[in-house]
Amino acid sequence: MLRPILFIFVLFFFKYTYGQNEIYELRVYEMEFFKPANILHDYFEKALIPALNREGVNNVGAFEESGETLPKKIYLLISYQNMQAHQDVTDALKNDTQFKLDAQTYWETPSEKTPFKRIESIFIRSVSGFPNLDKPADDSEFFELRIYESHNEDALRRKVKMFNDSEFAIFNDVGLNTVFFGENISGNQMPCLTYLLAFKNKEEHEKAWSKFGPHPEWQRIVKLEEYKNAMNDISRIFLKPLTYSQL
Repeated sequence: MLRPILFIFVLFFFKYTYGQNEIYELRVYEMEFFKPANILHDYFEKALIPALNREGVNNVGAFEESGETLPKKIYLLISYQNMQAHQDVTDALKNDTQFKLDAQTYWETPSEKTPFKRIESIFIRSVSGFPNLDKPADDSEFFELRIYESHNEDALRRKVKMFNDSEFAIFNDVGLNTVFFGENISGNQMPCLTYLLAFKNKEEHEKAWSKFGPHPEWQRIVKLEEYKNAMNDISRIFLKPLTYSQL
């Protein structure tokens, strides 16, 4: 009698510990003009990221856009084992005495000195073909964030399948180093998927993409009826890591 119960427990543990896809929270801080961002950087580096690390949330990415785009934006990428882990960590930070102490200066900043206008919080669920965040090489200094929009949910399903079945392998072949990949579950560009690529520099980025189009497997799958009209828009944002980024 004990053995069947133990077996059921193992299956339950595997499903809810390892069988779930990761959840990524991508926070986008839209900065105010002419307001120094030091207070926000200090909050990330000395309060929020250390507190997340204490809760087992590692490899927190912090980026700014490459180039002189306006308004300036800061991107924070936080990965969780699952959605329940996100809720647990959020609750834990509310009771973290050290975090409260470290974040005090940021929290007490008056509204007229707050360096950002708003925060957009986007949640993304990883897919079976790329279930876990992959920390890039330490010398990665050039990142590309890509968002693929589809005209409906089934079109997005087909595009995700295209990646799961073939495109991830092509990416590996040509040097498109994926950091995370997932299907958005919230945000203002739904339905869509989002992924992040890492490179040593812009030259490595251009070299890798130049190999993608002519790749024989891409040439095969792009002609398949199953994948026609699977997406209708692409957004791409070039990023560079901030000094305290863990990616």
